[in-house]
Amino acid sequence: MLMRTAVATAALLLSVTAASAQSAPPGPTLSQVRERGTLACGVPPGVPGFGAQAAGGAWQGLEVDICRAIAAAVLGDAQRASFTPLSSQARFPALQQRQVDVLTRAVTWTQSRDTQLGFNFGPVTFYDGQGFLTRRADIRRAQDLQGSAICTFAGSTSEANLADWARANRLTYTVVLVDQPDAMRAAYEEGRCAAMSTDASQLVGILTTLRNPAEHQVLPDRISKEPLAPVVRHGDEQWTEIVRWTVFALIEAEELGVTSANAEAMLTSDNPAIRRLLGAIGDHGPMMGLDARWAFNALRQVGNYGEIFERNLGAGSPIGLARGVNDLWTRAGLMYAPPIR
Repeated sequence: MLMRTAVATAALLLSVTAASAQSAPPGPTLSQVRERGTLACGVPPGVPGFGAQAAGGAWQGLEVDICRAIAAAVLGDAQRASFTPLSSQARFPALQQRQVDVLTRAVTWTQSRDTQLGFNFGPVTFYDGQGFLTRRADIRRAQDLQGSAICTFAGSTSEANLADWARANRLTYTVVLVDQPDAMRAAYEEGRCAAMSTDASQLVGILTTLRNPAEHQVLPDRISKEPLAPVVRHGDEQWTEIVRWTVFALIEAEELGVTSANAEAMLTSDNPAIRRLLGAIGDHGPMMGLDARWAFNALRQVGNYGEIFERNLGAGSPIGLARGVNDLWTRAGLMYAPPIR
């Protein structure tokens, strides 16, 4: 009896897999993106390392490259991504009103955003925590900010975290709310606040843009957990799967040793996991309504997660962050992708 049940279950799984392997019909977001010919991404409004425009106008940053990878997976061309800088207050309305197809904007994954606001979150692309940037001569630890004015972003988790931290530690402070990183930096440099408080990685990026970076510091204190992830609308599961598995493909590729430089050669690898990832075997792209080479296109044009991290945030970048918890699980980090099979 158990054997017959196991055989029947296996047959059912095979039939479901076979049906899914045929090209899935495009959902509303995929259809719109293809008809438009570009992927519209909401990105940070000038956060070094995550999303900012270079002197020539080109967008750079980890979140920008995640967007480009999705564009390559969906449209076959990473350059068919468009970028709309959005403030903390404007980002969710822009997604709800379909001004953008996905937020790759350093958004913290929280329960209320996931359940009440009508959004789906993709995999975490950066594990962060809220910190403080201050002048070296004034502050040694976060508790020294008692009675100070602190700048943070209006309508963000940083604003709520700051209030929770102060209440828990019985501290008083004056909040200075701003919408954009440039506005926060200006308020701080003009002396309107003694500290800036937001995700620590963003503070490290802002630090590099101050007039005299050596006179300032990012304190070691962390007052929150900030798992940052792409965001899409509820109700389009196909689009959620595309965004989710594109990020997973970038992480899986780093673990398997697939890079932008060797992706072409890896198509003939002896490792079945690599060949499935790159679309040389299997129908994992068509299961989502994409080309079989969806991940290959993203990796060849943009690179794996490690490459994206290194050029935007790593030791070779102006930010100079260590991988830390954002390293692969095989190197004691938190980055882990389910298998593509």
